[in-house]
Amino acid sequence: MTQPRMTADLAGSAALRVMARCDTLAEISATPGELTRVYLSAEHLRANLQVGAWMRAIGMRVWQDEVGNLCGRYEGLQPALPAILLGSHLDTVRNAGRYDGMLGVLTALEVVHYLYQHRLRLPMAIEVIAFADEEGTRFGIALLGSRGLTGTWPPDWLERRDAEGISVAQALRAAGLDAGLIGRAKREKAAFSAYLELHIEQGPCLENAGLALGVVSAINGARRLNCRFTGSAGHAGTVPMANRADALNTAARWIARINDIVAAHGPEMVATVGELHCLPGAVNVIPGEVRLTLDVRGPDDRALAALLAGLLDCAAAIAGQHACAFGSEEFYRIDATPCDRRLQAVLAGSVQAVQQKSPLLPSGAGHDAIAVAQRWPVGMLFVRCDRGISHHPDEAVAMADVAAAIRAYLEAVLTLAEGPAGDEPRRDITGAG
Repeated sequence: MTQPRMTADLAGSAALRVMARCDTLAEISATPGELTRVYLSAEHLRANLQVGAWMRAIGMRVWQDEVGNLCGRYEGLQPALPAILLGSHLDTVRNAGRYDGMLGVLTALEVVHYLYQHRLRLPMAIEVIAFADEEGTRFGIALLGSRGLTGTWPPDWLERRDAEGISVAQALRAAGLDAGLIGRAKREKAAFSAYLELHIEQGPCLENAGLALGVVSAINGARRLNCRFTGSAGHAGTVPMANRADALNTAARWIARINDIVAAHGPEMVATVGELHCLPGAVNVIPGEVRLTLDVRGPDDRALAALLAGLLDCAAAIAGQHACAFGSEEFYRIDATPCDRRLQAVLAGSVQAVQQKSPLLPSGAGHDAIAVAQRWPVGMLFVRCDRGISHHPDEAVAMADVAAAIRAYLEAVLTLAEGPAGDEPRRDITGAG
């Protein structure tokens, strides 16, 4: 493959349309001057209506499923074949950027737009899903939309409440949905052959490499722990330094070691101490207890377990050296999600055709692909973002990068369509509408 099938001019027009639509969606917000759009809010439903109109304009059949996902289907020539699924999410964090999630939905529509514009039908259908709740901002539970698709909602999710005391079940009812019917959102395994998701990188690796696009190898697994160093509180003026069991001093010595320990486990591993609380918390009292959080992530679960064990062993050893005790409790765990090797290869070929290099990199952030991978093969394409900034109003992408991404995305879909399940895309003599 030496040249993508979409011309640079068509890709530029598509990118211009995507950027304008991202701006349009950014105006659908609960907070004036900011972008906040949470699950099943009035703004979420308005965004679904807007994207649904764009879907219908390119010949797609459109519906909203029982958990609030917006679904669009562009039919294929052989209805019995599993569809190729594309998508990302329309919900946001609070005071968000305008490309996280939305870019993936809108570039997927440009893949379909190309087929519609050229009156082409693939052997199989293309479905695009704008997932309802990837971020988990409202109810504190993420991937509600994509886990609805896979039928893996835990029973207690319906009773989870937001900051205003509204339960998921109540929010569904207010949005015109029936909590008793959420099982109908589940799709059978035979419905799809593959899932592809395009997303901004949310990190600086592509920018550092001077490249617009990259292929995701795996979505990092994560472990989150509450940790505690316990020493002895005492008078700040009367206890000699040699007699202290200072929990904060001990914790600080461990925190200072974390970067070196992580680096020894490889460049793809990361660890973060995000919260720190000192007790009793007075200016004239030696801290007797320090509570902190530890977040560790990596693309391989065995390597992640080894890193975590090394960090906790180090903490216990340092505590013992300074007359303190250390304890920890895991409160969150998600396993690493490897991307399908065949889909990695297909995406790598399409990226190679666009930019002559095809870097492979892990995703440090979570995505709907995590849930989808429980039932179908997944592949992800990353697009460079300015300085790696995300979850922030300064989130930005270059139009030229979006154009390159659309060309690669379309190329990957066409390559999949020409695989064992199908033939070359053909003109639809009955019309594309």
